[in-house]
Amino acid sequence: MMKRLFPYVLGLLLGAALSAALLVVTAQPRGDAITLLPVATPAPLLVDVSGAVVSAGVYSLAPGSRVAEALAVAGGLSPQADPATLNLAARLKDGQKLHVPVVQSQQAGPGGAQPTVGSPVAYPLDLNTATLEELDSLPGIGPTRAQQIVDYRDAQGGFASIDELMQVAGIGEITFSQLKDLIAVEALP
Repeated sequence: MMKRLFPYVLGLLLGAALSAALLVVTAQPRGDAITLLPVATPAPLLVDVSGAVVSAGVYSLAPGSRVAEALAVAGGLSPQADPATLNLAARLKDGQKLHVPVVQSQQAGPGGAQPTVGSPVAYPLDLNTATLEELDSLPGIGPTRAQQIVDYRDAQGGFASIDELMQVAGIGEITFSQLKDLIAVEALP
C-alpha cells in the first residue's frame, strides 16, 4: 500500500515546495527601499589671476590645483615677472586672487642697487596670519600701518571679523572700503 501512495505523497510534497517557492518569488518586499545617493563631484575652483601674467582673468580649475596650474591657464608669466618670487606648489582656494607683481624698477643707489620685485600675494589675506610684507601690499597700507595691524592683532589675540580692522589707528571707513574685498578672517591663531 505504501508503494501505491508514494507517488501521491511525493507529488503533494513537490507541489507544496513549488507553491512556497512561488510565494517567495512573487511576494512584495517589506520595509523601506534603500536609496543610493549620487557621489558628490567637488565644485571647480574659481581663481582670479592678475599682474605679470600673459592673460589675466578669472579661471576655473580642478579642486586641489596649485599656483603653477593657475599660471599655466593664464598663459604663463609675462617677461616682467620674477619666477623666484612665486611658490608654484602652493594650493589654491576657491575665490582666491593670485596677483603676480611686476618688476618695479628703482634708480640705482649707492653700490648699484638692482631693481626690486615684490612678492606675489594671494588675496584675500587672512588678517590673523598675514605677514608684514603681505599687509604692506594692501592699498593704502604702508609699512607703519602694517606694523600697527600686527601690533593690534597681537594685543587682541587676533581679529574676530574684518570690521575690527577699523579699530586700528588710521584705518577709517574709506580705507576699509578699499580693503574689504582683499581681506578675510578665517581662523584665530
